[in-house]
Amino acid sequence: MKALVWQGINRVGIETVPDPTILQPTDAIVRITSTAICGSDLHLLDGYVPSMVPGDILGHEFMGEVMEVGKGVRDIKVGDRVIVPFPIACGKCWFCQQGLTSLCDNSNDNAKLAETMFGYAPSGIYGYSHLTGGYAGGQAQFARTLYADANLFKMPEGVPDEQLLFLTDILPTGYMAAVNCDIQPGDTVAVYGCGPVGLFAIMSAFLLGAGEVIAIDRFPDRLDMAAKLGAQPLNYEQEEVLASLKLRTGGRGPDSCIDAVGMEAHGTGPGGLYDALKQTTRMAESDRPHALRAAIMSVRKGGTVSVAGVYGGLGDKIPLGAFMNKGLTMRTGQTHVHRYVPKLLEHIMKGDIDPTVVVTHRLSLDEAPHGYDIFKHKHDHCVKCVLDPWAEAKPDTGGHTH
Repeated sequence: MKALVWQGINRVGIETVPDPTILQPTDAIVRITSTAICGSDLHLLDGYVPSMVPGDILGHEFMGEVMEVGKGVRDIKVGDRVIVPFPIACGKCWFCQQGLTSLCDNSNDNAKLAETMFGYAPSGIYGYSHLTGGYAGGQAQFARTLYADANLFKMPEGVPDEQLLFLTDILPTGYMAAVNCDIQPGDTVAVYGCGPVGLFAIMSAFLLGAGEVIAIDRFPDRLDMAAKLGAQPLNYEQEEVLASLKLRTGGRGPDSCIDAVGMEAHGTGPGGLYDALKQTTRMAESDRPHALRAAIMSVRKGGTVSVAGVYGGLGDKIPLGAFMNKGLTMRTGQTHVHRYVPKLLEHIMKGDIDPTVVVTHRLSLDEAPHGYDIFKHKHDHCVKCVLDPWAEAKPDTGGHTH
């Protein structure tokens, strides 16, 4: 089969690799009909997540048709149309039983490696380094999926893939970011970053009762997309964010701030330069927590900072004094996708949420390297790339990223 593989820092390419096979009785093989490039994939591309190996198949947002099931699979059948949540849940451990599926105790085959980084291991994740199990991802034509009965969600027929695909990750991620804010009717929520997760966080904040959402970014096209969703845009290259947020909220500050950026935040001034320089040394600082610092400083006293952006290691100069003295709450985590799929599917079917609004590019799998390139560099107004593993490539768009 064809698959998009990591070939080294800033290099991905399409290769022919062996088809996946059933390895455990609880496995299922899925023929992938749609997959997508996630902002988190860029952290792998850029080499900021350790333990990647050349040849690793990327991708953790995918859906398709079940082609084969193991002998232990009871509820999922051949022919079922399914989405595949990015965190792998066994369905039986204490964390899965609590709905904390991204913290599953049994699905990360490299738990010992992850424990050296984090103290305890998160769940396995498809296509997301050997820290999370080293499992082959879904930017491919087929994928082996684990614990099929616990992980695969059957989807209705007749609904386009693009309405359902983002239930695998970014829609629940934006929604959980808003849920973690404990939004009260009329609250003001500031969202740092207007990429796909930030846009879904904006939609979700309004859905949960926010009175005003302020969208913070530097790209005019992304701010325009946020404005069309009802948010008030704030370009941080044109306005000083803290002062502007105070002005817009009568001096009190937003009730909640969502960091939808994560480890590769773009910073301005000396702080941004400091992070960029330290991150290039890898061991000095693995993350650029500019958005997180800004969220802590700008949220109102007694407010909540919700972190949806991915962080992988060490961040410097976190304003703990502000965090403590302002009496803040911080809520974080990889998304417990399984918890939110049923409710969000209901919202999609009722028309409360249209996930397709974030899609700007539809490409073949062969064009995935080009997709990574334009997504990383924000070329051609790229916000979200959806890939068709079975489509023919257009000419002159393949090759490696640079």
